[in-house]
Amino acid sequence: MLNHSHFSIKKQIYDRIAFLGTVSKADLLEYFSITSSSMTRMLEDMLAQKLILVSGLGTSTGGRKPILFQTNPHYRYLMGLEISRISSSLGLFDLHLNRLSAVRWEMDHSLTPERLVELVVNESNKMLHHHHIAHEQILGMGIGAVGPLDPKKGIILEPEYFPSDSWSNVPICKLLEKELNIPTQLDNGANTALLAEHWALRDEACEHMLYVHAGVNIRSSIMSGGQILRGAADTEGAIGQMIIQTGGPRLSDKGNYGSLEAYVSVPSLEERVQSQLKIGRESSLSIIPPECVNFPSLVNALKQEDALVRELFIETASYLGVGLANLINTVHPEYVIMGGALINADPIVYHTAIQVARKNIYHYPKYNPIFTPGILKEEAVVTGAALQIMQSWEK
Repeated sequence: MLNHSHFSIKKQIYDRIAFLGTVSKADLLEYFSITSSSMTRMLEDMLAQKLILVSGLGTSTGGRKPILFQTNPHYRYLMGLEISRISSSLGLFDLHLNRLSAVRWEMDHSLTPERLVELVVNESNKMLHHHHIAHEQILGMGIGAVGPLDPKKGIILEPEYFPSDSWSNVPICKLLEKELNIPTQLDNGANTALLAEHWALRDEACEHMLYVHAGVNIRSSIMSGGQILRGAADTEGAIGQMIIQTGGPRLSDKGNYGSLEAYVSVPSLEERVQSQLKIGRESSLSIIPPECVNFPSLVNALKQEDALVRELFIETASYLGVGLANLINTVHPEYVIMGGALINADPIVYHTAIQVARKNIYHYPKYNPIFTPGILKEEAVVTGAALQIMQSWEK
């Protein structure tokens, strides 16, 4: 895996250029406390290495037009891998995070860790060959995966609800490094998604963000001061254990009683619809045995305006709004990014959750965070996985 060291000034300057897109020497001097001559030497050195390029001239403020610099997108390349319960995806990116190639696999019982590694290796080689990229030009592969994880050891620990039961204590970094011979780096998918969305929103200069993914379970990530908050333990799914109703149910006899995920998750929604069908509630799904009702059939029924299904989706969204408000009142983000299968099922889920959250935000509307489905959306995890490799790169 990648070794981390204290950021050098050269790396900080490069990262600043990468973050801003195009920048002048004067822009950089406003941000870094170094002399003009030292900045000139740094820029000349990076130009000589072809780490950066001259992209043109800026607007004059009275004298010469300033030279603008940008990073060289083709100096090296990045790979990102998303591993989730529903699907996994692989992407090849340049250093501007332009996606050059991508492939997605649906997760099923046959997609074991060994099989996924085999697919990743084969597709990686195909991508490099197609774009005429030498293996040595790849900086590494970032991995955004469902937790819990041990990121330092590169291990996926014991994630729930994977179709294959072999996803337990998987040394995914070791397996991929052995086959690909490139550095790898593992992090929670929620963290990599937030990294990517922060990158995509960099023109907004936001530093405090909340990412919530509602699907098979609830995953979250928090950014403060432009940095991902990390605790003493892997807590990607901890938001799901937030208690929102004392003495309430548990999800699949696990976790806290009355937890958020017992009301806001794909399995809990399926269970509640099935229970209502069993007691005779009318629905277009009544022709299906209750135990056969699954999330895709619920989404289809919602689109057909099934009253029962709509009622329970709205109920789910309302509970999600309560959970969002609790988080927002704790961390006070500028942006709240929402994604996942539940939120993407229908606009009514997204809008109901926001409506309920706003009603429960302290000091609203004076404090009114921006809610958004994000810019990268379903591509955020894999893009952020690649981005973490670039951010860890020692130039």
